[in-house]
Order: sequence, then C-alpha cells, then structure tokens
Amino acid sequence: MNPQKSSLAKILKIKTMIDVVDIGANPIDGQPPYKSLLDANLAKVVGFEPNPQALSALIDKKGSNETYLPYAVFDGSVREFRECRAEGMSSLFEPNRDLLGYFHGFPKWGEVIGRQQIATVKLEDVQEIKNLDYLKIDIQGGELEVFKHAGRHLERCLAIHTEVEFLPMYEGQPLFSEVELFLREHGFVIHRFAPIVNRVVQPMKVGNDIHAGLNQIFWADAVFIRDFTKFDSLSPLQLKKIALILHDIYGSWDLALRALMAHDEKAKGKLSEKYQKAMSND
Repeated sequence: MNPQKSSLAKILKIKTMIDVVDIGANPIDGQPPYKSLLDANLAKVVGFEPNPQALSALIDKKGSNETYLPYAVFDGSVREFRECRAEGMSSLFEPNRDLLGYFHGFPKWGEVIGRQQIATVKLEDVQEIKNLDYLKIDIQGGELEVFKHAGRHLERCLAIHTEVEFLPMYEGQPLFSEVELFLREHGFVIHRFAPIVNRVVQPMKVGNDIHAGLNQIFWADAVFIRDFTKFDSLSPLQLKKIALILHDIYGSWDLALRALMAHDEKAKGKLSEKYQKAMSND
C-alpha cells in the first residue's frame, strides 16, 4: 500500500462522512475536488445549480449520496442574471468589458446574450443543509456575498474551495484580498491555490494560443482551511473530518497529522501515531 495515495479512512480504519455543499455544481471545468471522497462513500453532497439543463444532467447522473437543488445562492434578493456566450462566464454581475478587452477571447466569451430576473436564497436559509464540513463554490464573482449570508454554516465549515479573482472580471465584484480578509476574520487561513491561472495581455500571443498564459495572474481556485494554530478549538469529530479532507483531497499530510494530534489530545487516542507509522512506510 502506498499510504499517500490511500484514503485516510482506510489507513486509520475510520468511517467519517464529510458533508459537502457545492454551489455552482455544474462541472464545466472537470470533476469536483471532492470526487474521490464521494466515490469512496465518504461524502454526502448537497449541490446547487440554477441552470435547468445542467441541473437535469446532474440529477440524471447522481448517486445515492447526492442531492441537487435549483436554487441560486446569493443574498436572498431578486437579482438580474446575465447569461453569457460562454456558459462559464454567466453571472449575477455585469462582465467588465473594459478589463476583458485586454485579454484574448474574453470580449466574445463575456458577451451577454440574455438577461432575466431570478430569486436568490441565503445559504443560511436553505433547510436541506443540516451540516456543512466542506464548501466548494464557483459562481463568477458572487462568492463573498454567499459567505456573508452563510450564518451558522460558515461557523461550522472546516474547509472552503472557492474561485477568486485578482482582476475585476465583473463590475463591482470583490477580489481575492476582500475574500481572504473576510474569511480570515471568520477563523480561516489561506492554504493553497489550485491552480493559479495566468493570461497573456493583448496584443501579444504565446505560441499563437489565446488560452496561454505568461505572467499576469487573472484568477485561481483558492483553498481556505480552519486556522491550524487553533485546531484545539475543534471537536474530535471535526478534527477527524478536516484530517480526512486535507489528506484525501489535497495531499496535505503535514496538516492532516496536526489535526490528528489535536484529536488525540482531546480524545486520548492514537490516530496520529498510526498515521505517522503508515506514512513512514512509503
């Protein structure tokens, strides 16, 4: 057995179910980061996808541990939804055409081809969510507003995988610095980017590829976790859950160990010893 590639649940012979909430569940960019946990029957997912066609596809393929809802999660108000030529750019925010004009392809991809008024819901008001351990969110600029209206769910959450922008792709959208500051104030620390996306500024091209990057950072998926210097504030169950997330999804074995050490301190267990022994066998 290669312990670094095995689930923590298998290494330690524990059964810990992760409660996942996926806002913007349409897998436009590939499989979600928690897919391995879902496949191993270690995660239950409540996903949100207001696009009827994407929602139907998710429901058709879902397993027994997946529930998908048609809600647009935001601040609970009625908002204008902008349907863009590229599905992945549709948003509650207006595309920033001045900024997008500096990058290949984006003026076309960000062209608004339809507008409609939609009702949104606050995450804290969604009755179908009983618990939230892991939040994955990608809603094109609206992530911070969701965090602000998450209430008790944000207080319980252990890890967040969110898209963040470093340049204003949309008018009035919060950027990474604002998201990081808000989450830091609520007990999270930045863990990693996965990945950082660069783009070439027009008119230059690299390899005649409009998708190629050079040095200008544009956006990223950012991972935030509960402050590891305060793991002792979490319950033993939460510590097992965050260790599972860190080990299985991100390969962050050092912090998984710290979570297990904090668990053992509280529960008088030996999970951290078993984990170190298994990892040293690699």
